[in-house]
Amino acid sequence: KKRVCTTFVEDASSNGVLCQCGHVRNVHNVLEPRDSGDGGGAAEWDSSQHTTECTTDAFGELEFAGAARRHSYFLRLSCDTQPEIIYNLMTTYWALPSPNLVVSVVGGEGCENIATWLREVLRNGLVRAAQSTGAWILTGGIWEGVARCVGEAVRDHDAAAPALSKNKVIAVGLAPWGVVHNRQQLVNAQGSFPARYYVQNTSHDTCCLDNNCQAFLLVDDGSTGRRGGETAFRANLEDYISHQRTGSGSIEIPVLCMLISGDARMLERVDTSLKRSTPWLVLSGTGPAADFISELLLSLACSSVSQTCPSTMCEIAEYLSDIRELVRDKVNRYFQGEDDLEKLVDCALSIYQNRELITVFHGQQEGLYDFDTVLLKALVRASKRLSSDASQYTQELKLAVAWNRVDIAKAELFAGNIQWTYEDLDDSMTDALINDKPQFVRLFCENGLNIVDYLTYERLESLYRSFSDSTVVYTLLREHLSDRLSLSASLVSCVLWDLLGDVCQPFYYETMDLLQGKCAYRDKHCQSPWAALFIWAVLQNRSEMAIYFWEMAGESVLSALGGCKLLREISQLESETESKVAVKELAQKFEDLAHDVFGECYQSSERRSFNLLIRKSPRWPGTTCLQMATAADARHFFSHDGVQALLSQIWWGSMDRSTHVWKLVSCFFVPPLIYTDLIAFRKDEEDAGASSASKMRRPFIVSQWRKFWFAPVTSFLGNVLMYFLFLVLFAYVLLVDFKSPSQGGPSKLEFLLYFWVFTLACEEFRQVSGSAKSLDRLKTYIQDKWNKCDLTAIVIFICALCCRMFPWSFKFGRALMAVDYIVFTMRLIHIFAVHKQLGPKIIIVGKMMKDIFFFLFFLAVWLVAYGVANQALLYSYDPRPDWIFRRVLHKPYMHIYGLLPMEEVDGEWLQINCTDNRTLIQAGAEPCMNTYANWLVILLQTVYLLVTNILLINLLIAMFSYTFNKVQDHSDTYWKFQRYSLIVEYHSRPCLAPPFIIISHLNVFIKRYIRRIPSEKRKHFVLELQGVKASRLNMWEAIQKEDLLSAQNKRQRESDTERLKRTSIKVDSMLKRMAENRDHDRRLQLLETEMEFCCNALSWMMEAMSQSNLIATDRTPPILRGILNALIEELAFTSFNHPQSQ
Repeated sequence: KKRVCTTFVEDASSNGVLCQCGHVRNVHNVLEPRDSGDGGGAAEWDSSQHTTECTTDAFGELEFAGAARRHSYFLRLSCDTQPEIIYNLMTTYWALPSPNLVVSVVGGEGCENIATWLREVLRNGLVRAAQSTGAWILTGGIWEGVARCVGEAVRDHDAAAPALSKNKVIAVGLAPWGVVHNRQQLVNAQGSFPARYYVQNTSHDTCCLDNNCQAFLLVDDGSTGRRGGETAFRANLEDYISHQRTGSGSIEIPVLCMLISGDARMLERVDTSLKRSTPWLVLSGTGPAADFISELLLSLACSSVSQTCPSTMCEIAEYLSDIRELVRDKVNRYFQGEDDLEKLVDCALSIYQNRELITVFHGQQEGLYDFDTVLLKALVRASKRLSSDASQYTQELKLAVAWNRVDIAKAELFAGNIQWTYEDLDDSMTDALINDKPQFVRLFCENGLNIVDYLTYERLESLYRSFSDSTVVYTLLREHLSDRLSLSASLVSCVLWDLLGDVCQPFYYETMDLLQGKCAYRDKHCQSPWAALFIWAVLQNRSEMAIYFWEMAGESVLSALGGCKLLREISQLESETESKVAVKELAQKFEDLAHDVFGECYQSSERRSFNLLIRKSPRWPGTTCLQMATAADARHFFSHDGVQALLSQIWWGSMDRSTHVWKLVSCFFVPPLIYTDLIAFRKDEEDAGASSASKMRRPFIVSQWRKFWFAPVTSFLGNVLMYFLFLVLFAYVLLVDFKSPSQGGPSKLEFLLYFWVFTLACEEFRQVSGSAKSLDRLKTYIQDKWNKCDLTAIVIFICALCCRMFPWSFKFGRALMAVDYIVFTMRLIHIFAVHKQLGPKIIIVGKMMKDIFFFLFFLAVWLVAYGVANQALLYSYDPRPDWIFRRVLHKPYMHIYGLLPMEEVDGEWLQINCTDNRTLIQAGAEPCMNTYANWLVILLQTVYLLVTNILLINLLIAMFSYTFNKVQDHSDTYWKFQRYSLIVEYHSRPCLAPPFIIISHLNVFIKRYIRRIPSEKRKHFVLELQGVKASRLNMWEAIQKEDLLSAQNKRQRESDTERLKRTSIKVDSMLKRMAENRDHDRRLQLLETEMEFCCNALSWMMEAMSQSNLIATDRTPPILRGILNALIEELAFTSFNHPQSQ
């Protein structure tokens, strides 16, 4: 709607030409001829009586000519429009983000010379506070005064802020429609999308719009050239927004009015807002209204009149009269020439009654960079006054959380004088978790919040429902649910299973059986609340919060490795580059934490640290640190000396780790040497302490035999020796004794080879089977590249075996056998993994194979291009496929190695037995070469060799060099990581090597599936601790973690950055104290002024009474003894030092 004046009320100063609304008489006749007249004796024009509402004709988008910026929204609206409609329009249709704070800048219209400190307050204080809180700034919206300074500050913020934060500062201009210059450019009954607006120099009556505002509300009261028509609507809008909820929905949107300068009419505006409980921030020293309110509050608080306590009705009347007289004097001093003086006095007294809602900011004395703190304290001060709850500080705490000002919360709310309960911190804790405010989470947990009582399964599910739609985890959750409300702990468990795989058992398993019936589990407390919150924070890549929960979760090493595993799985699913880099950095940080904590544990106790690595965890169901580190690809963790010491202990079994290899080989071929002193066996403390009394000790012969043959190193050497023997047998059969069926084959040695391969296949089958989750075991088996090699070799061997049994496919079977021998021989590379120098070379070769594939892609492009062109130029017609393949692909490829057919290049040698007859060529005759474009063939060959032999080959060499240097720099880390998989493989293998391994397979089958005897080797990698032992190990690990964190915090405090930060804090504190001292000095000066006035008045009274005859006395007037004595001493000192002057 808009407003149109329909009644002509004559303006006496215009000689009857203008109405008091600012329009001429003719405009009234054109607009509403039926309502125009002489005003009906009306003395003063009133918008509500003399105007009517019509459909608005100015709305849409606004484009400022010459300003390269986004379009602004604008709307012409009636001054009586409901604020609810406008707020919904701004947040819904204009898509402005809902504010966490609204700062309404009032006053300062028409100010040309604005103080420098005020500009700095608006630029470095107000806009910075708006950025940190996500605020709206309501301004006058016109290109003058304070509104112009605010707009320029917002513009500078947009230019300096990153792209993701530009929309945080929203400047909304509320201007009177009748004051806008060139407003006819905005008029369009159908809407302007956009309307082009030109900013020009204007007169005093009109002003151009500020092009730095994102939205304009042009309030129309039917007048033109009159200011103040938007005041009532602005106050209504502020009041309406103050009753809306913020984006998180926890608190109402705080609204703060900021008064700058202002005239006498501003007092009524302030009084109206204060009666609606809207807090005000008054900037003292900016102009009449602001200075008046500042001095009013200070003088009435310090005056002797206000400090008296009247008791009788007469004294009360006299007290009120004195107060009113004091206020009247100040109004006369600040607002001279105002007509309705008593109305201003009433407004001033009403303002003083609501002084709790007013905060005075002395910009010239106080720090400009703490302006956001001033804003918050002003709102907090108002919330304390308005709170009717028993816990009067809850609203203040919610404001501090919404603004993320933990420093104010510590100083004002958690200083020790307030006893917080769980109910007071419950909602604020949820807000802090959802909005990623870890400092508040830490503060709440340290001041009365019990996390065990707080985190129920229902609240945990609500936290997972708060995930952003753009996160990877919510994308995974969305695959299992229809909407957010259907999310449950079981679905979270499914997502964790997808990320972690079978490295551990499902999470929240206790809730799954209850989902079919009544969901009573939701009211139960989470069994491991810190671990659950840690996983929740890790899934959202919240670094600081995840680290805090990790500190509190327990099982520090395993938790850090678990977070590393989750983050690295998420990084593979992340599509955005920046997010992927952030996730990888946090994953590496958790791996470093696991490495450092385990380092502290290893230095404290080697035996306990070994138990820590293989301890089966209840918080991460069924997994160990080594298993989690393997799944997380934590190479840095595996490179730790403590982890390698445990692996070496398992690798050597009960033998001493310093045993030489030649001694093992000697005992391998001469078993009786086991019972000599050739090999030293270590004392097995675990067997001595853990064996039960009922279990008889094995005889010495059996014990020594088992210690030697059950060690993984012995199994490894046996497999290596037997595998070499297997390859020798395979080569002999393939080269000498591979007979066809017609020649009496297969031979006995070939049958032995078949049996040997059968035992190898049985071992591969054993690795896949043996678990209830065979499918997961098969997936894990296939992921290993050497298992793929074994499987490929066995499959090819079976195919070759089937083919060689028939005469018609014997040769093909022999060819497959030859190829299969290559695959079996390549398997020898895996043996080098045990060597510290050769092990990393295996990784280098594997990575170089990937480089070759990229190289072959580029090479194939040039090879095919050159080969096809060369064939087409040399041979006009040759339909033979085999020769096409040779000349298009094989011959250009051989050119790279220098095999150049010069007869084709020179063109001088002519073939004798060739023809150009297509019929003969199709019959098999050799086609003749075409020498027409021989020069082009030479040119193409030169370019081809230049690109392939120089460019591509050197590119491949550079790629190989980069790969080699990259792996070689971390060769020790790579070797230690792959060493674990080798040790695990041979630790799980039977002690006998193929083909004798079939005996071990039968023995294992009888013991596991018939006699049900568990494996004794399992305890080497999985240790189950319960009761006191588990508690002691957890406590010991927690102590080591605390020692590490304390040492890190100490190093951080001693760093130069922290020292500079502490110095900066001290300097800021000194500046604040100096500002307080200046404030105290100003107050003392005011008191000294009043004291001097009182002294002068008393002196005048004493002099007047001494000269009168009313009172007769013989005493002299009293004087201050201290002053008299000081004067006497000063005179004596002067006479003693300067006797001549007397």
